[in-house]
Amino acid sequence: MKGIKKGDARSGLSVAWGRLKWPALLAVVLLCVAAVVTAGMVPGLLTAPKPAPSVPSWQQEPARLSDASGVLPLSNDAPIPVAADVSRLLDATLKPDGAGSISGVVMDASTGKVLFDRDANGNRIPASNMKLLTAVASLKALGPESRFTTRVLASDNPSTVVLTGGGDVLLGASSSDPAAVMGRAGLASLAADTAAALAQAGVKGPITVQVDDSLFTGAPLNPAWSLDDVAAGETAPLFSLALNSGRYSANVLTGPRPQDSAVTTAQAFADQLAAAGVAVSPGVERGKGLPAKVLAAAESATVSEQVDLMLETSDNFLAEALGRMTAGASGQEATYDGATAAVRQRLGELGIATDSMQLADVSGLALENQVSARQFAEVVRAITSGPEPALRTALDGFPVAGLTGTLDDRYVDAGTAEGAGLVRAKTGTLNTVIALSGYVVDADGRLLVFSFIGNGLDPGAAGNKVAMDRSASVLASCGCGG
Repeated sequence: MKGIKKGDARSGLSVAWGRLKWPALLAVVLLCVAAVVTAGMVPGLLTAPKPAPSVPSWQQEPARLSDASGVLPLSNDAPIPVAADVSRLLDATLKPDGAGSISGVVMDASTGKVLFDRDANGNRIPASNMKLLTAVASLKALGPESRFTTRVLASDNPSTVVLTGGGDVLLGASSSDPAAVMGRAGLASLAADTAAALAQAGVKGPITVQVDDSLFTGAPLNPAWSLDDVAAGETAPLFSLALNSGRYSANVLTGPRPQDSAVTTAQAFADQLAAAGVAVSPGVERGKGLPAKVLAAAESATVSEQVDLMLETSDNFLAEALGRMTAGASGQEATYDGATAAVRQRLGELGIATDSMQLADVSGLALENQVSARQFAEVVRAITSGPEPALRTALDGFPVAGLTGTLDDRYVDAGTAEGAGLVRAKTGTLNTVIALSGYVVDADGRLLVFSFIGNGLDPGAAGNKVAMDRSASVLASCGCGG
């Protein structure tokens, strides 16, 4: 039908039937009747279901999102979308619900070509999109397979043991679980191993438990945070060891948190030590152990696993802990300022411009953070298709629209459902801020990265998330290749 204008196909079919003479038409009718009769004699011929239409592999939910080469699977010959078409689609969907404005950018991941630009270089408050910067910096500085070790050290006094933080804030209270991320290292296992070491050394107790949280320095609470957010349990003062990412329970994600996670963890360890049959003196205190005398040790989940958990659940406490560990590995002080300096340093090493950035924390709670949509898109591009395979491990942590993490309850209405299972993006939400940065493979098989950031928005206006979700869905369904 090449060259036929809109509507020509139907008129051409009418002309063809009009040219049939009655004898020929009668023959056609008889053939149709014969086909129906034959079908009736062959059970299931008419009732057999039609085969499902073929769905391109990149539009299916894969068992794994990536390997060392990048997002899988992709079409190497897929056309790059026409920028004018992408802009036309997004100009119709990316609108604030009431006050405020939404900046944004869409880029072809492979070439870096900008397909949509709305104030892409303008600084914005990014909310939890900040965690994308922390993810990249952590993976680059620490390596995806690194683990953090919590140790129990002996001291000069044989009756004193020192629980020593190594940066693992995902400790569990029970036995270590090798299959878990939160709870990979467990206090019950540490206590059992400590009890065995004390028994072997002939130490009978009572045992005094101390805690060494000196790995992280500086103020435990970031002065850039709202105390209302802290009181609501969005985060807590940061220490170099904690249970359940600084929560009382792994299953209770809201409400008050321990204000001294190091002491809280040490007390839980003392309780487990008593449960293991060791006589324990009441209370815990801070102190130092002897590094050469390790009584017991437990390792955390890998950095890549922790990064994935941070991105999927938008865990503020974990983000800040990873930032402190990144600072230490980057030659910076393990403080809040050291963490932001290390993130900036590692992004610069990737060739991402950071001069215009203003960073007050690495979790995104601080309103003083200022990052552009263009910088976030470049970070996502570094993860999806940049030159460093270590960054690919962050891909599986991106929430999947309508399925996982902070996107599990979105992309469910008629206007956004076409992006469900296809859009993969980090969310960000503060009172007047909504952000969404991630990647999607379009209907032609082209990998696109995007970042949308709304500032000055009406608090609680539902249409702002919908606008961003609809815009990302438009990219997923776009067959806009030239």
